Amino acid sequence: MSETAEKLKLELSQLSAKERAEIAYFLIHSLDEEIDDNLEIAWDTELNQRLQDINCKTAIGEPSSQVFSELREKYS
Repeated sequence: MSETAEKLKLELSQLSAKERAEIAYFLIHSLDEEIDDNLEIAWDTELNQRLQDINCKTAIGEPSSQVFSELREKYS
């Protein structure tokens, strides 16, 4: 990380929670400007295909309890 970014992090850590939240909101939404339209289209296509698979009952899923259990085991 650049020296400027490190200085900003230090200064920002001194702000109130509300001020930090406002800046976080600004930064997150500023990333939207950098989204590649082709990537957005690809994700929409993928999500629509997955939804179609679910609706047609061709998707193979796992119970959420199993998924969360595996994640807890992996990251604990």
